[in-house]
Amino acid sequence: MAGAATPEQARAWEAAAAVPDPEVPCVTVADLGILRWVRLEDGAAVAGVTPTYSGCPATLAIEFAVEQALRDAGFEARVERVMSPPWTTDWITEEGREKLRDYGIAPPVEGGGKATLFGSVSVACPRCGATETERLSEFGSTPCKAHYRCRACAEPFDYFKCL
Repeated sequence: MAGAATPEQARAWEAAAAVPDPEVPCVTVADLGILRWVRLEDGAAVAGVTPTYSGCPATLAIEFAVEQALRDAGFEARVERVMSPPWTTDWITEEGREKLRDYGIAPPVEGGGKATLFGSVSVACPRCGATETERLSEFGSTPCKAHYRCRACAEPFDYFKCL
C-alpha cells in the first residue's frame, strides 16, 4: 500500500492484501486490484473491495475472507463493496499477471479494455509463449475466462478475458 499512514494501517493492508482469490488461488485480491483500500476508522479496519464484475459468484467469499484476515490480524473489521468505478483487468498488477502466467492462465491483453471481451485478440500461450492460439470457447473454468488452445504446443489453457 503506497504511503501507509501508520504501521497499524500497513499491517491491516498486508493482512487483507494476502487473501487469495478463491477461483484463481495463485493471485491475491491485491494482485487482482480488487482490494481498493484499507482504512482505520474508529478502531476498526475497513477494506474497500470491488468485484471483478457485478455477478461474480466469488464476491461474498472474497469479502468474508478479507474480513476474516483482518480479524485474524487483531482488528475489528468491516468490508465495503465499492462498485464505482467498475473493476477493469487493467488493475491487475504486473506481479499478478506473472502469477497467472506461471499458473497456466494467460493474463488479459494489457489495455485491451471492453472491446476485446467478445472480440478477437492475440493471446500468447502461458506455457510456451507462442501466439498461434485459438479460442475454443468464450467461457472457460469461470465466466471471466475463455478457453484457448495453443497450435504450437497443442496445450489447452484459460485466458483471463479483458473487462
